[in-house]
Amino acid sequence: MAEAPAQEGSEDLDRQSAVASENHDSEASMGENAPVEEPVVDTRPMMAAVLSDAEVCEVGREEGINVASFEILKMDPIVVAKAQEGWSAFLSAHTSREAVGEAIYSALFEGAPSLQPLFTTPRAVQAMRFMNGIHGFVTTLDDPVTLKTMVETLGFGHLNLDVTIPRVIMFRDALLDLLEVELLGTLDPEGLQGFRLLLNYVGGAIIFIKAHYADRLRLLSESWSIANGGNNSQGTQQNVDSSVQQFKKEMNASSASKKKKWNFGGQRNNEGDAVSGERQQTNTGKQTTDTMAQNVPTTYTEMFMFNAAVMGIGQNQWMIEVLSCFDNMVKNVANSARLQEECDVLVLRISRIQTGKVHLQEYKACMLASLRSLLPKDWSTAHEVAWSWLWENVERLLHKTMGNPPAWEAALAKFLGSLDESQAFEVRKQIYAKFFMSTPAGQDYFKQSNTYLHLIATKIMDMTMELYREPVKMVDDISALGLRHVGYAIPTELMGPFVSACIEVAQGVTQDEVAIEAFRWSLGLISKSLVRTILEGSTIVMKAINANNKKQMKKAIGCAPRGERATWMLTVQVGTQSISPLAWSVESGGLEAAGAIIQDLLTIRADRDRYYYGADELFARHPDIIHKLINHAPALLPDLMDGLVWRSRVTTNGMRRVNYYVKHLLVDPEGNFAPTLEWVARSQDPRVVCHPVLVLVADLVWSRIACRSFLYRKAWMIFMLILFVLSQSVLEQANQQSPKEHLRIMIFACRACIYLFSMGSLVYTHVGNTLRGYWKKDTVKVWGFVPVPEYLTNWQEAAGLVLTLNLIVMLASEPILHCYGTTSMIDESGQTIDLGLFTEECPDFHLRSFPYAVFSMLCMFLYFVLLVDLAVMNTRVSAFVLVCGRMMSEVALFFLALFITILMFSSAVGCLRSDDPHFQGLHEGGLSFFRMFMRMYSSKDYEALEEEPLILILVFTFLLSSLIFLLNMLIAQLSRSYDAVYGDMVGYARLKRINIIVETMPTVAHRRWTEFINSLNFEQRLEFNEGDVGLSGGLQLTELASANPTTTDMIRRFGGSTSPTIQWPEEDTIDDSDKYERLEKHIQRAYNRMTKGNRRRNGKVGSSNRSGSQNSEGEDKSGAIGSTGSEGG
Repeated sequence: MAEAPAQEGSEDLDRQSAVASENHDSEASMGENAPVEEPVVDTRPMMAAVLSDAEVCEVGREEGINVASFEILKMDPIVVAKAQEGWSAFLSAHTSREAVGEAIYSALFEGAPSLQPLFTTPRAVQAMRFMNGIHGFVTTLDDPVTLKTMVETLGFGHLNLDVTIPRVIMFRDALLDLLEVELLGTLDPEGLQGFRLLLNYVGGAIIFIKAHYADRLRLLSESWSIANGGNNSQGTQQNVDSSVQQFKKEMNASSASKKKKWNFGGQRNNEGDAVSGERQQTNTGKQTTDTMAQNVPTTYTEMFMFNAAVMGIGQNQWMIEVLSCFDNMVKNVANSARLQEECDVLVLRISRIQTGKVHLQEYKACMLASLRSLLPKDWSTAHEVAWSWLWENVERLLHKTMGNPPAWEAALAKFLGSLDESQAFEVRKQIYAKFFMSTPAGQDYFKQSNTYLHLIATKIMDMTMELYREPVKMVDDISALGLRHVGYAIPTELMGPFVSACIEVAQGVTQDEVAIEAFRWSLGLISKSLVRTILEGSTIVMKAINANNKKQMKKAIGCAPRGERATWMLTVQVGTQSISPLAWSVESGGLEAAGAIIQDLLTIRADRDRYYYGADELFARHPDIIHKLINHAPALLPDLMDGLVWRSRVTTNGMRRVNYYVKHLLVDPEGNFAPTLEWVARSQDPRVVCHPVLVLVADLVWSRIACRSFLYRKAWMIFMLILFVLSQSVLEQANQQSPKEHLRIMIFACRACIYLFSMGSLVYTHVGNTLRGYWKKDTVKVWGFVPVPEYLTNWQEAAGLVLTLNLIVMLASEPILHCYGTTSMIDESGQTIDLGLFTEECPDFHLRSFPYAVFSMLCMFLYFVLLVDLAVMNTRVSAFVLVCGRMMSEVALFFLALFITILMFSSAVGCLRSDDPHFQGLHEGGLSFFRMFMRMYSSKDYEALEEEPLILILVFTFLLSSLIFLLNMLIAQLSRSYDAVYGDMVGYARLKRINIIVETMPTVAHRRWTEFINSLNFEQRLEFNEGDVGLSGGLQLTELASANPTTTDMIRRFGGSTSPTIQWPEEDTIDDSDKYERLEKHIQRAYNRMTKGNRRRNGKVGSSNRSGSQNSEGEDKSGAIGSTGSEGG
């Protein structure tokens, strides 16, 4: 008996859901006016049914609020047009939609004081909800079906509020008063009547839905949460996905085990096939049941799989698809539009794996059995009715399109495949022509070239086909596309006209009704998903990013609960896809908004219970945030680094505590060395690298890890240099002065080590790198046509290759090898000299000893040059080396100018045919001028020039131009260049060290790295001040109090409630620009009020004068004068 009322309610909502689904189908058709069999609500005041409270019922009847039924609202077209015109005028009277929302919020908050306790949502959020909701209702007044769907969704969203008829009246009157005041003389009575009917309709629908379906929906929500272990939505979906994957594996294994076996003889055992099959199936069922019994099901998905296996229906592949979508269906049962969308997607997924008939009742039986098992104590008849009602509505929606997708897919593929290039081009062209004709405002958002617009249209048609073929992938792609459109700030109102234009063009191309229906249905589903994604993703934070307004961003963030503040700025989640507001603002160039987000995330806030600091959330969401800022917004990188530092305002003995929260700059999410320093080194910015945070990170890694590994790597080169110096300079000179055999043996041993180990390793390295570069075509062209391996672009690698070639030449001309076997030599006097072992004095080698000495000299230079990296051991020495390197270009220019000057003067002197031997020939003249410049020309030679005055004049001119002009120019250039480089030379030195760190860290053992990270104790919470234990993930140091004076507390502390669900109190951080802006707004408002008041008084005076003149027609002149005078006064 108790089930009867519930069943009646179920039938009512079944009828309503069926109508809603039909409405959605007609809406998705985009232009097809299907007849809708719905009871029509008259525009006259609706009579409410008799309720228990007679007084409330009487008020409802008097005010026209229908709480007895929920039907479609159909108004007179004139009333609809006037209401929409009035709403457009109301929007035009304000500067933005946010201002409209603020006006509505203020009117409701101030005009209905009793409703103020219901205003729990942040003001900015609720104001935009009011604006968007009313705007949607007014714009759909001419579409009663869509209006009913929107109102129904709103009603399901207000089930937790106590909405009564008096409150509806207060809400309605406050809004109507606002419209009358703002649209004085503009809003017609018909428009006002339209708004009244609309608000009555919405209020009555909310009360009706709450009275009939609130308990049932609450029961579904509570029981579903219990059935899934109380997980949140994201955790529930993750559990469903993992369980479904496990279920698929078990089903595949079970189906494989059911294959009929063969005997050992290679022949099939035909006897007893039925018996063995039954036994095998029984054994398989027992094994599956035993396996699941070992892991007791605790969630709905696990229990469903267990019951499906027990009931023998676990082999139905379509159940897996239903199971994957069921969570979204249950959670969106109150949103009929979203439920229809989920059912459409489910039909597509089922059609990909199931060709025969689908028995949906099997899922219902298994679903109810699973829920009864998970809720043994709470399960009741109400639960049975509620879940049966839910599945019956889902089943009805599924049956509407079940079986159609395969035929639609074939027809649509045939239609799209029949279009050649010219026809497809014309179709794309006609789409935009019709769209721009029907919606001129859309031209403001399509700013790309025609070729790109054609690419968009092509992708849209491809998406309609891919939706049938890969529905799961396309749902994710559509969600990602919708989130990108959130960042583009494209109005969703343009989606409908664009879809209609596409369908109209398709109808003109083909007469295949099935293809048109397939295109319409697919495109409608895509558009609904896009609109939903855009609306769900259009948070106030994303709107502030689109405006790129720092003040608006702070206002939007201020509405967030303190426990979710970081999430608001880092994640906008819609379905399985998400977008980061911070990343979007950085990549789209909204640096004002991005700076506000970074500053807010890295501001430490605190109440009595906990500290709130968004560094962990920031680097967890964006481990590559440093890389993003370097590439897209380098101006924000110092702000990020400043946010990782906390300085105490309290000093002790002239020192100040400083906390550097550098954990995420050192360690990546996997525990390895973070690529932060590599990104910084690539930026080549000497100023950023000098930030205290990066200085600390680089010095810490260098001193504790990289320095030792770097020295180990350079130790071999240092050892080879020592051997080379001994063999070529020290021992060689000692052997020449007093030849001894032990010295020659030592020379041979040193050279053998150099050729074998130094040259051998260099040859192996460069040959491998060269072959690898040419094989992978990793080359660069020198002089525009000679390809060389790219690794040689590093000057040290190039110097190493030159050293290798020189060592090879030295080995080829090695005197010890050429003189090997020569034991004696006859000197000039004819005596025989015993040369001994490893001699270099054989007669045949004297002519070739000079080239060997030259290449030996070059190798000595190269060995020393390759050790210039050791300068990084000290930052000042490294800075000096780098400055010297940067000055070399200026010196090279000076020598070039000097060479040209000497060449010019020596050529000119050669034309005089002088008898002076110093100027006979170009080479002699050039050498003489160079000696003059170097002040090596003797005074006697200058005296000899007195006999040739013309040459003397040229010499004086040369000395003036070279010694005075060119030399002073060199000094000036060096001074200027040094001034330009001086400010950054320490930064360049640190960049050099960071490059060496990045090259060295891959050679560090993982054990050493782990010990280093553990020694930093990043898990330990650091003190801010004495006894104030703060945040973890950093290092605490001390610095001089005068280094960075800090007079204010860098932690923003707040009293009051410590609940993470409330917002932070507003911070008084108004700058001068805000003050001037507020003053300007106050003046503008005062001016508007004065102007409006003058208009009203003028209107009253004018009307009084007109009425006075009319009344005076039947009176005497004196009476008319008196009347006019009194009115005028």
